[in-house]
Amino acid sequence: MEHPGLSTTMRRILLLMSCLILAVGICGGPLMMRLYYVEGGSRIWLSSWLQTGGWPLTLIPLATLYYYRRKIEGSNAKFYLMTPRIFIASFVIGVATGLDDFLYSWGGSKLPVSTSSLLLAAQLAFTAVGAFFIVKLKLSPFSINAVVLLTVGAVLLGIRSNGDRPEGVTSKEYVIGFMMTLLAAALYGVILPCIELTYMKAKQAITATLVLEIQMIMSFAATAFCTIGMIVNKDFQAMSREAKQFNLGEARYYTVVVCTAAIWECFFVGIIGVIYCSSSLMSGVMIAVLLPVTEVLAVIFFKENFSGEKGLALFLSLWGFVSYFYGEFRQTKKEKNKSPEAEMTTHTESV
Repeated sequence: MEHPGLSTTMRRILLLMSCLILAVGICGGPLMMRLYYVEGGSRIWLSSWLQTGGWPLTLIPLATLYYYRRKIEGSNAKFYLMTPRIFIASFVIGVATGLDDFLYSWGGSKLPVSTSSLLLAAQLAFTAVGAFFIVKLKLSPFSINAVVLLTVGAVLLGIRSNGDRPEGVTSKEYVIGFMMTLLAAALYGVILPCIELTYMKAKQAITATLVLEIQMIMSFAATAFCTIGMIVNKDFQAMSREAKQFNLGEARYYTVVVCTAAIWECFFVGIIGVIYCSSSLMSGVMIAVLLPVTEVLAVIFFKENFSGEKGLALFLSLWGFVSYFYGEFRQTKKEKNKSPEAEMTTHTESV
């Protein structure tokens, strides 16, 4: 039987694994999406669909965990652990995720990876504010400082909004893409605390199986939302035509599509794992921390221009990350110092 109360060591190992999986998704996902657009792809709803279309991959670890439970519990093992209440919450959050996918895909079609990634760094600020109101997370002065710095960085990028406009994109399209990406960051900054709130209100043990079930339903709902968009926009009929016109060839078109779906699923599984082992704010921090890696990869693979404004915005973002982590370090150290005193007080009262 899965034990809901993981040991500190196991939780750290699971957190590390989740962070590694998240790193693959957050660094590879934007690059694959940009590759699709740069080489001739243009279907925004398809690009949105691919962000969660890899949800069936979640069935692999779920099946493994189920057989593990069967081995321990025998015929008494439940096929699934999710209650109707959690299913509804997960489905609603999933629909919101589908909308967020569309906003991000729209922005990604008009912006270079370096700019869209810097804008998404503002997600940490939105996550912090969302966590404060939704799950009553206490914000330290260091967290607030990080929020302010990331917000200033996003504003700084907006001052020179046309400096890195891709070829063939009008000024109006660029501005709309800029706003769509920022809106996507804001919406996902609300979604992450809502996932954490679902855990808190679950009224049952939060196991690895339940976490994966929640992720699968969320991705399924998001995919269903985007599927409706694809049907209305006739993307399914256009895929074969688009594949033939793809700059890298028809076979590589489908390779890009499949790999994009798989890599984005790593992002969502990693995110929900980090929230399970830590908090929604920590997941936002991890996304922001991986920003420099995505920046460097975008410059290497797509030869994107890295202007002075982007450099300053990146500096402010990194300053914000350091501020947040320093605050977390101080808070952890403070709690450890208080623990022996609290135990001594309790022992004295009992005597």
